[in-house]
Amino acid sequence: MDIRHYDTWVKIGLNILYYRKEQKLTQAQLAEMTGDGISMQFLQRIETAAASCSVDTLIDIAKALDIPLYKLFEFKK
Repeated sequence: MDIRHYDTWVKIGLNILYYRKEQKLTQAQLAEMTGDGISMQFLQRIETAAASCSVDTLIDIAKALDIPLYKLFEFKK
């Protein structure tokens, strides 16, 4: 992950966390809902901005959460 984008990844991770908690899902449940490509550990690293991921992974997460992809990029001020 490029350190220049760290703040953006933090915000994306917080949005994933928000929508996951809103649906009362654990990280393990959400990871399972995304299919074979995402482990619970990887999801945890995305939520905490310890790792970045591909747009494909974000699409899978958004689909599993049943939200439009753009919701992961709506940042509160």
